[in-house]
Amino acid sequence: MRIFISTGEVSGDLQGSLLIAALKRQAVAAGLELEIVALGGEKMAAAGATILGDTSHIGSMGLLESLPYVVPTLLVQRKAIAYLKQNPPDLVLLIDYMGPNLGIGTYMQLNLPKVPVVYYIAPQEWVWSVSLRNTHRIVGFTKKLLAIFPEEARYFSQQGADVTWVGHPLVDRMQTAPSRQAARAKLGISPDAIAVALLPASRHQELKYLLPIIFSAAQTIQAKLPEVHFWIPLSLEEFRQPIATAIERYGLRATILSGQQKEVFAAADFAITKSGTVNLELALLNVPQVVVYRLNPITAWIARKILKGSIPFASPANLLVMREIVPEFLQEQATAENIISAAMELLLNNAKKQQTLTDYQEMQQCLGEVGVCDRAAQEILQMLDKG
Repeated sequence: MRIFISTGEVSGDLQGSLLIAALKRQAVAAGLELEIVALGGEKMAAAGATILGDTSHIGSMGLLESLPYVVPTLLVQRKAIAYLKQNPPDLVLLIDYMGPNLGIGTYMQLNLPKVPVVYYIAPQEWVWSVSLRNTHRIVGFTKKLLAIFPEEARYFSQQGADVTWVGHPLVDRMQTAPSRQAARAKLGISPDAIAVALLPASRHQELKYLLPIIFSAAQTIQAKLPEVHFWIPLSLEEFRQPIATAIERYGLRATILSGQQKEVFAAADFAITKSGTVNLELALLNVPQVVVYRLNPITAWIARKILKGSIPFASPANLLVMREIVPEFLQEQATAENIISAAMELLLNNAKKQQTLTDYQEMQQCLGEVGVCDRAAQEILQMLDKG
């Protein structure tokens, strides 16, 4: 049985790899032989997929920010559609990555309607409040939608999709995270040292819009707390040089690591981070955090004034409970001063820190039980059987 998977960016490659591992486990249990061809990255390849095109480096957030990726995205989408035309799979699995996946899903609906399309981790239409047009397209070509957020499940179900809430895959991933003691021993961090994780970028645009304000805040925190040391796990190896240059420019006591993200998170006392999947990983390990995000000012103006878009929160940790449990600063509010103020309170005010940990417990109840990826894999294999 052949499954075609389409996803992109660093987070999509991670989620795809976790699901591929589960699909292979469940296929063995069901006596099925699977062939998986995908748009993805190194992690999915390591999990056993044949990679048709590397999309882990193709990603942006915003209108103007996406312009440099229009041509690469169109090329990879064409390559995928050409493959699907010549090699119709038994099932198509879409993971996030809205632009290309809308095109691929629509192609399947029009040209290969008998091949079931499953959407796992659907685009966050339930958050953006811009237009129902894309929602209707997703519902139109999706045979089964596997939701990771309860609100995502409610939203798409109300719009007519066949939805199953499976829970969030990070619940599974963080089961293998080391203890704080083990992580600190591995990284050489003494038990009483202050370790702060800095997570400025998983997309190229974030090196421009987020890294300077995060590093500027870190510079002041370092002056206030001379014993602090910063730890920066790389999301992409190509970011090493620009981040190393910035560390030198801001005079930070910082260490860059590759492939040890879970160890850094488990060892950290605190994190300053971009908005994204990492917010949930930190929350699952009970690490207090401050979240920031910025887009090109023109993109933000268009979104607010022309598209009339609005979001209740940017951080998934806050979205899960629909209230602010971690401080988040967006666009004009994303300043070094705001980061410093929130960071120092969480680092030095024990009552504030304890409140964050209590709120994390509430948030974790919305993520589902362990076994998320296996539940999703079982649903997908059931769709294969029906096909």
